Amino acid sequence: MAKRIAPEPVLRTRASLRADLQALGLRAGDIVMVHAAMRRVGRLLGGPDALIGALLDAVGPTGTVLAYTDWEADHEALLDADGRIPPAWRGHVPPFDPVASRAARGNGVLAEFVRTTPGALRSGNPGASVAAIGARAAWLTADHPLDYGYGAGSPLARLVQAGGRVLMAGAPLDTMTLLHHAEHLARIPGKRVRRGEVPFATPEGVRWRMTEEFETAIPVVPGLDEDCFAAIVRDFLANGRGAHGHVGAAPSVLVDAAPICAFAVAWLEDRAGG
Repeated sequence: MAKRIAPEPVLRTRASLRADLQALGLRAGDIVMVHAAMRRVGRLLGGPDALIGALLDAVGPTGTVLAYTDWEADHEALLDADGRIPPAWRGHVPPFDPVASRAARGNGVLAEFVRTTPGALRSGNPGASVAAIGARAAWLTADHPLDYGYGAGSPLARLVQAGGRVLMAGAPLDTMTLLHHAEHLARIPGKRVRRGEVPFATPEGVRWRMTEEFETAIPVVPGLDEDCFAAIVRDFLANGRGAHGHVGAAPSVLVDAAPICAFAVAWLEDRAGG
């Protein structure tokens, strides 16, 4: 009986991923925010760095790649009803340092790879932070407001302002972070607000600051479905907007930031505007 030979494993390369991104419509000079499910993208020669390199190749030296990082804010489980950390815990909570603090693990591995790529810059709002690489990284990440960090002056607002784009490479549609900016802009009553202390690393030592933000862990107002972000993106794509294709093995979509943000604002106001 002939011995069965296992098929050769398929390895995607930086070059093949660049071709996939270009076929999807990514162009030189683009500012693109990427969300990726690396397991769905498939086995890569060089791992997540291959995808980052392919993105940088596709947008070229005048383009920029960014990813939502957030941070490992485990201390939030300790907050009391007023959003403060009990005194017994204050000396144990690691402070936020935009240079050193890890990206939130829940965002997948790519965010931390982007953050630690040589030349990457990271914005200064812990929970809303992004990391960016490329020509406009400094502009995108500078002066990130510490309150309402998904609103005016945020990297998300600048992504829209600059005509940027959003790539979902196999990532669930409900993880499109840009839609938190739409939540901020939408004129809807009863938005949930989250207040809590955050420790910041400074040259003088740890500085605690109370921060305020519209809720992002659940829908911003009661009555919206938990998967409302996915519904917004599906409805946007159903109107014939956005490009569909594959990045590696991952079904992917590429959308322009300004149109989908405006669509999301209208969608939210229509369903929750009161």
